[in-house]
Amino acid sequence: MKKLLSAKPKKKCCRSKPRCKKCPLVLHKVHKAAHHGIKGKELEKVYKRARKA
Repeated sequence: MKKLLSAKPKKKCCRSKPRCKKCPLVLHKVHKAAHHGIKGKELEKVYKRARKA
């Protein structure tokens, strides 16, 4: 999970489905969830949901 929080986002989003792992939108949603206190498996679920969006 540390990988997700320390990942550097890409400059621009390609908007492909599923979104890429370093997509700015995906990482923003993960950071936002982590800031609200979500950890571990729940954070991975947020990550998977964000990639589907």
